[in-house]
Amino acid sequence: MKLLFVGDVVGGPGRRALEELLPRVRESHEPDFVVVNGENAAGGVGITERIARGFLDLGVDAITLGNHAFRHTEVYGFLDNEPRIIRPANYPKADPGRGHTIVERDGARLAVVNLAGTIFVDSARSPFAEADAILAELRGKADHVLVDFHAEATSEKVAMGWYLDGRVTACVGTHTHVPTADARVLDEGTAYITDVGMTGPRESVIGVERDLAIRRFLTQTPVKFETAQGDPWLNAVLIDAGDDGRARSIEQLLLPGSG
Repeated sequence: MKLLFVGDVVGGPGRRALEELLPRVRESHEPDFVVVNGENAAGGVGITERIARGFLDLGVDAITLGNHAFRHTEVYGFLDNEPRIIRPANYPKADPGRGHTIVERDGARLAVVNLAGTIFVDSARSPFAEADAILAELRGKADHVLVDFHAEATSEKVAMGWYLDGRVTACVGTHTHVPTADARVLDEGTAYITDVGMTGPRESVIGVERDLAIRRFLTQTPVKFETAQGDPWLNAVLIDAGDDGRARSIEQLLLPGSG
C-alpha cells in the first residue's frame, strides 16, 4: 500500500500548487490513498466547504485539519455531514465534526486520525490518551492507520511517534510549516516525520508575507497578516507499507510549482 500525505495547504498559492502537482505525483508514484492537511487552505487560516469539495474533486481521499478547524463557521455543517474531512479528535466532543475516519479503496481500509498537541496550542484532552481510545475503537476495522499530529513542539511530536510505534502505519507531524529532516521508519514499523512542511509559498515566513511578519517582530504591535504569493511548493511524504500494516519506507517529496 502506498500512501501520499500532503502537508498544510496554505491559501491560494497552496491550492494552486496542489492542483498543479498532485496529478504529476499520482502519475509518478501511483499512491493508493491521498490525504491532505487543509488547515490553512482558506486565506491562510481554516477551510471552507467550497475549498474542501475542491480537494475531494481532485481525488483526495481524506482531509485533516488542526487548530484553525473552526475559523469559518460556514464549514460546521460540512464537518458534521462529510466523513472524509476530520478535525482534531481531542477537541471537545460537542464540537462540529469527527476526529477520525475510515476510507476504502480496492478492498483496502485506511483509518485517518487527527490529533492536536497540548504545548503552545489548545486541546481539551491529552492526545496520547485520545490515541489509545481511538486505536481501541479501530481494532479490526482498518488495515492501516495514519495519524496526523498537528502540534507545535517537536518534543511532543517525537514522543507521540515513539508512543505509537508499532501500533500505526504512520505518524506525521503538521502545523509548523517547515519540513524536518528526520523522516524514517521507527523500530517497530511506524513511518514518522516531525513535520511534513507546507504546500504553499516558500518565499514567505511560514506562508505569511515576509515584510508583514518581520514588522510584527520588529514592532511588537498588531499586524494583519496576508498570505504570500511567491515560489509555491508542494511538501509531502510518500509512505510504503506492507499487508501487515507496518511501514517499509517513507520518502519526502519537496516539489516546486510553476508559480
